[in-house]
Parts: sequence; structure tokens; C-alpha cells
Amino acid sequence: MSVVLATEDALSEAVGLRLLREHDILVRTPPTLVRKNGAGYLRARMNNWKKIAARQIVLLITDLDDVPCPLQLRADWLGTNQTCPANLLFRIAEREVEAWLLADHQAMTQLMGKKVKLPDAPDALPDPKQFLLKQAKNAPRAVRENLLAVQGAIARQGLGYNTCLTAWVKKEWSPQRAAEHSPSLARARRALQQAATTLA
Repeated sequence: MSVVLATEDALSEAVGLRLLREHDILVRTPPTLVRKNGAGYLRARMNNWKKIAARQIVLLITDLDDVPCPLQLRADWLGTNQTCPANLLFRIAEREVEAWLLADHQAMTQLMGKKVKLPDAPDALPDPKQFLLKQAKNAPRAVRENLLAVQGAIARQGLGYNTCLTAWVKKEWSPQRAAEHSPSLARARRALQQAATTLA
């Protein structure tokens, strides 16, 4: 039985897969991947995720973004009933999944170089993605060219942003190290640990 991994984008999907790979029992069968651009699709299908969770594990990862707190976002997504099946692992990155990436200081330094300045509490950053992009300005040329948008571009990030970071997540990023600086990631890892223990 495969785990369903539902995410907003390619980067969150890579992070979700890396988290699942910490537990062999959760990736014994390749995960079923559901990825759309943005959180709107995930939120609109919340009742579907609940139904699927009645028979298998669903790991849903979304960003907190501008919502004041995770409890408010959960209440908004889950509705008046507020019930969340045990198998629906509804995890919220504060404020964006980039905070979870920044939390692994060792791997981020390898990517960005020794000039990078990393926060001790990335979950508290108002805009983790913008912070990451600011640090990328001092990164090695290949990383800069992937992550940063060309001058005059409408996009916040470069064309190679997702490709570069997803490859880095797969090879270098450590959820265990990152959880030391990110409470929201630590909670996600505990939820997955509990799910894996239940299946064992």
C-alpha cells in the first residue's frame, strides 16, 4: 500500500519524498504523488484527502504563507467539523518550505558557500524564500544563475530554482539536521515516525 504525498509544488514534493525515505516501511511501495501549483487545489480537495486517509496514509504538505498561525490554517482547511483522520498527516511549513531547507545549516553552506548567513530560527522568518534568494547573491556562480531571476524578469526566482534545489534536497539535505532549527519540521518528522511505527 503506497503513501499518498500531496504537495503544492516540485520543491515541496522533493522535501516530502526525503521525509518519507527516513522510514523504509513508508516507501516500500513507491508513493503516489499529487502535485499542483499552489495550495488552492490541496485545500479544495480536503474532503478527498480525508476519505483516502480512511484506507491509507496521506502526507499533505503546505506552506503557512501569510496566515497568522498554523492552527488558523488548519481550522480554515478542515472546516467546522475540525476532524482530521489519524492517517492524514497534515503538515504546515512555517512560513514556507524554504524555511525547512534553510534549517540544515551544513547542507546549505555546502550549496551557497561560506559567505552564507543562516538563521537559527528559520520558522520565524517572514519570507523564507526571499531570505534564501538574498543569500544566493553571494553563492557560487552556477547556483546564482539557477536560483536568481535575471534582471527585469517578473518571476521572483530563476528558471533553475526548483531543479537546482530539488536535486540538492535529494542528495544533501538532512531532515534530521534541519529539524534541530525548525520546530514545524520536527513536528512533521514526529508525525511520520508515529505513522511508521503504527505500520511496523
